[in-house]
Amino acid sequence: MTQPPKGARRSYGAKTAPYAHPSPTTTLKRARSAPYFYPSPTTTLERARSAPYFYPSPTTTLERARSAPYFFLLPAAVLFLLFFALPIGYAVWLSLHKVQIKGLGLGKGAKSEVWAGLENYASALTDPEFLASALRVLGYGALVVPVMLGLALFFALLLDSPRVRARSFARLAIFLPYAVPGVIAAVLWGFLYLPTVSPFHHLLDKAGLPQPDLMDGGPLYLSMANIAIWGGTGFNMIVIYTALRALPTEVYEAAKLDGCSELRIALRIKIPMVAPSLVLTFFFSIIATLQVFNEPMTLKPLTNGIPSTWSPLMKVYNDAFTGGNIHAASATAVLLALATFALSFGLLRISNRRTTQGASR
Repeated sequence: MTQPPKGARRSYGAKTAPYAHPSPTTTLKRARSAPYFYPSPTTTLERARSAPYFYPSPTTTLERARSAPYFFLLPAAVLFLLFFALPIGYAVWLSLHKVQIKGLGLGKGAKSEVWAGLENYASALTDPEFLASALRVLGYGALVVPVMLGLALFFALLLDSPRVRARSFARLAIFLPYAVPGVIAAVLWGFLYLPTVSPFHHLLDKAGLPQPDLMDGGPLYLSMANIAIWGGTGFNMIVIYTALRALPTEVYEAAKLDGCSELRIALRIKIPMVAPSLVLTFFFSIIATLQVFNEPMTLKPLTNGIPSTWSPLMKVYNDAFTGGNIHAASATAVLLALATFALSFGLLRISNRRTTQGASR
């Protein structure tokens, strides 16, 4: 065996040494051939795509996102069907039927529900009590709607003026009567109308002035209209006032630079620009007028001047729960709903037509 030269350093190569560490290349080759070697990124992605719990593709995610709003709308749709659509459908079904009595109406099977067609509707349209109640409601609405909307517009314009102080308190004071339930408001005003307990009648008596009877005859319309105006002006005022606050202030500043007064700004700028809000409040007022029930029903025990069929809804209530004729009451209710829809739809079409003509000019 050849000995290295004297003074030379012995070299222990990786190939001859039994415990020499492998080179980086050898280590990488062994690691790749090992059974537990981590796969490359390409292999990892292929295995992940073949896994059963791989994240969905963008197309699947988009489909789920599109169907998500319907799941949110499902509770509202179910409530709408249960408490709105089904009762309307049941009322229409009842209006097309009637109770037929055989013999004396005693015993099992003496009363049966049969098809009536449009008989109940014809009876309702020819009923003098229903027609009289409709006329009374029209007169009542002729008093309530213009006065209530006029006061609401006046208060909204007044609160929108920069010269008004204590705006928050005034806004709350005007809106507060709307928060009082209609039945409670009718009871409060009813006792103020009664001559025996009203403080106003007592003051008029002390002053030697005549004491009008507000619970009978023509003043009765004014009494009930006053309750509706007192309770509904605040809500309509808030709607109009919100629309006024949303208008751009640059329009007011330009009008002031041109020399316009506050009155001219209100008449020429503010009122035309809040016309959609006025139309909306007008529709709400018309619907509430046709459905008036709380005021006359609450005041009825306090006076003999209010019949049990003073309004169409009172006629429906009297036929269903006093007379026991729920089929005729359903027909009257359907007619009232159709009249409300037709009136609202017609007024809305007229309003949209005028708005379109004004925009085209």
